Amino acid sequence: MSNAEGTRVIAQSDETERATAHRVPEPTRADADRSGAESTPVMNAEKTLDRTQDVSRDGFWDIPAEKTPAGHGTHHAGTSSHGAETGSPDHRTDQTRTPNRDAERTERTGTPDRRTETGTAHDTRKTGTPDHGTAHDTRKTGTETPGAEDDSAEAILNAIQEPDTSDASDPAELVLTRPGGLINLLWKNPGQADFGPRRFRLGPARERLETSGRAFLTGFNAMLAREVDRIDDLPEELRGFAYEGAGMACANLDILTITGGRRLRDLLNGQGMRYPHLIHMGTGWAYARLHMRPMWGIRSVHPLLRWLAFDGFGFHQGFFLTDRTVGRQRTAGLMDRTQRAIFDQGLGRMLWFHECAGVDDVVLRIAEFPAGRRADLWSGVGLAATYVGGASAADLEWMALAATEDGFRAHLAQGSAFGCASRLISGIVPEHTVAAAPALCGVEVDEAGGWTDTALIALGHNAHSGDHYQAWRAGIRKAWARRNRDS
Repeated sequence: MSNAEGTRVIAQSDETERATAHRVPEPTRADADRSGAESTPVMNAEKTLDRTQDVSRDGFWDIPAEKTPAGHGTHHAGTSSHGAETGSPDHRTDQTRTPNRDAERTERTGTPDRRTETGTAHDTRKTGTPDHGTAHDTRKTGTETPGAEDDSAEAILNAIQEPDTSDASDPAELVLTRPGGLINLLWKNPGQADFGPRRFRLGPARERLETSGRAFLTGFNAMLAREVDRIDDLPEELRGFAYEGAGMACANLDILTITGGRRLRDLLNGQGMRYPHLIHMGTGWAYARLHMRPMWGIRSVHPLLRWLAFDGFGFHQGFFLTDRTVGRQRTAGLMDRTQRAIFDQGLGRMLWFHECAGVDDVVLRIAEFPAGRRADLWSGVGLAATYVGGASAADLEWMALAATEDGFRAHLAQGSAFGCASRLISGIVPEHTVAAAPALCGVEVDEAGGWTDTALIALGHNAHSGDHYQAWRAGIRKAWARRNRDS
């Protein structure tokens, strides 16, 4: 047994019998110094920065001004209202699900409720906390989820090795040559996309969603290694996620080297020109990692798509600070109303991953948020469901019905139209996108994607502000409403 465990085992024996092992206390510091047994901690600079941010900048987060309606869990500063923590019953299930919902789902899909198939230890509807596949809940201790985003000490020790030993058999990974110098500290381990350590819900779509996450990290590393051309070696369906990661890497380097966005513009005008939506979302990840608000120090090519950085910012905060953004429903501070709306669209995209594309769980999760935030969350869910996939057409149709009952059907369709447009621009439209468009938009992919072009043209050539971006989204919703009315 090692010294790190605080004991050592000494075996004693005599001539007649074998003695049992006894534990003795760890040697003193003086003894360790004499024996040369001294450990050297390896610090992860990025993880240390995150930990300092969480402890010292509590003002980084704001509690939503609008309180949660009764029955959806009201949150107060410093106090959690979840039933498991307060002893009060949880009313969300009664208000959001009908008694025969599971039976309806079985009749609709021919399979029992997905939550009974995943093997998770408990259901969050009973505890009011996110079910991430483990019994530990950080909100009870006041600590954040250990971030798989930050490399472990062992990973940092291995950071000097080249080339990378990624699994070449994984379709979402490439064998890349790791750079030297300080850039090497930014290198990401594709294993960080694993849902298990993050306590996300686990379900049938887990492999698809984790694969897209690994593709994102592969694109990030490809940019660091100056092998961005290798992204096109990935399967076509995964390239958009990889270019999103490349966008994050470009923004990271541009901000740190104060180049004004040169790398980002080169990517958007060059190899990544067919993925402008995803690349701009990726820039939001870079700002989040550096604890900055989007728009500082980066001059992007598209004056309107740059607002998607707040979408990526919201996705990142939900992905890595889940207890705050999902459990306690807090949003980042220092943002105006428009920026918060786009932030929530990104958070809605993240919820699709958080609930592992389980439409029943996504609907229940959105219902926990205040009504003033649910419209943008539905928009993000529609975008993710269409672009990423993971749910059947029947499940998506039921989700559209749930959005209608919640009063935000147009927002779900608007997000789905964004997803359709992103796929059409890339020239790669997978089957799940083809199936999602009729279920969520009521039309085929081409028509839904066309709504985004029509609404953008209506804004004129000088559209650039946050208000213009919101007007663009509103124009897409109006196009859906006209189509729905005419049909």
